[in-house]
Amino acid sequence: QVQLVESGGGLVQPGGSLTLSCVASGFIFSRYTMNWYRQAPGKERELVAGLSFAGAPNYLDSVQGRFTISRDNDKDTVYLQMNSLEAEDGAVYYCNTGDWLGNEYWGQGTQVTVSS
Repeated sequence: QVQLVESGGGLVQPGGSLTLSCVASGFIFSRYTMNWYRQAPGKERELVAGLSFAGAPNYLDSVQGRFTISRDNDKDTVYLQMNSLEAEDGAVYYCNTGDWLGNEYWGQGTQVTVSS
């Protein structure tokens, strides 16, 4: 079955950096678009970044230029490099993918806290 396991969250000061990782299993990773979402307390879950199987990235406007999504198809892993973190970036970050039947798959999430 599809499994997505995130890691790399933690506490970081404003202006700092973190890299999130998501290891995937149970499907042919290289053929799927991979996404990172986030959800802050009291807010809706939002798409932060996505990366198609062809390698085309897209980003939430507020993270453009600060975050970079990448993938290693040999390791079945998608990354989110986050630089110049702001307090507003604090949230639970989720790895996501979906299949052609419309099924969505989610990881358990990893907490990112940006605070001095």
